[in-house]
Amino acid sequence: MKRALITGITGQDGTYLAEHLLSLGYEVHGLVRQTNLESLEGGRTGGGLSQCLLHAISLDSFPGLHRLIKKYKFDECYHLASVSFVGEHLADGFHTMFANISGTHFLLATLQDLQPDCRFYFAGSSEMFGRPTEAPQSEQTPFLPRNPYGISKVTSHHLVRNYRESYGMYCVTGILYNHESPRRRPEFVTRKITRAVARIASGQKQHLELGNLDALRDWGYAPDYVRAMHLMVTQPAPKDYVLATGHLRTVREFCAAAFSQVGLDWQEHVVSVDRFFRQEDAVPLVGDSSLIRAELGWSPKCTFDEMVREMVEYDLTLVRQP
Repeated sequence: MKRALITGITGQDGTYLAEHLLSLGYEVHGLVRQTNLESLEGGRTGGGLSQCLLHAISLDSFPGLHRLIKKYKFDECYHLASVSFVGEHLADGFHTMFANISGTHFLLATLQDLQPDCRFYFAGSSEMFGRPTEAPQSEQTPFLPRNPYGISKVTSHHLVRNYRESYGMYCVTGILYNHESPRRRPEFVTRKITRAVARIASGQKQHLELGNLDALRDWGYAPDYVRAMHLMVTQPAPKDYVLATGHLRTVREFCAAAFSQVGLDWQEHVVSVDRFFRQEDAVPLVGDSSLIRAELGWSPKCTFDEMVREMVEYDLTLVRQP
């Protein structure tokens, strides 16, 4: 039986990845914060976490990581955990940069010391491209990050590459574009929309305030992207890939699709307000995933409308609960 370690296992991608690996017969371990572990002790059911071995170890604890990786032999390690406040100003981004970079470095260093044959996946982000000079972006597009999160992801990516090239470890980075699901955290605009749709449909709310309705995003479906993560670590040779749909949609389109699920006209309920506006770039973030499609045979299975419908149905279920 293969054994995998997932950091960030309680997040959207972590739960779907855990489920996917469990379905393939893996023994799955996950790193969690102590507070998360305590909240899950009462009965872990969501995301298949009840079938996983969870360890309350912080990524900034080199001794803790060392003890865990010395105790268990891992075939694969998926590093998904990160501090992800994209909107932070550079002057205030110390925690984001330190936590993300040091966590990646501690994990790589521990594996290189104790288990150099463990295959390592790092979750990169389209924020690594920042303000791109071309669209769509591919594996050859220069990185121009513009916030602490993007900078930390680029730095971590270079750490991954260096461990691959300097020590011969199997280390890869997946450069993931926006990917959504019912497990997306409520502060993200997609989930903000679907939660509001459910409340408006149930009469608990009348309006939804958003920013720029013409903002463009390359939105995919999270379970499709975790399939790609596993594909990337099971190939003969390590290689980095862009993971994206290659299709841009506006926030306006997402609203229309979400409200249509409950038979409502989004224009009667959505209000665009200045305080939520964020300046959009002339060159949008949209990914060219042709390389992973050609070389690994990966492609998204869930359509945009199917994804939106699943998210709305989930939030409707939550609203209807007593």
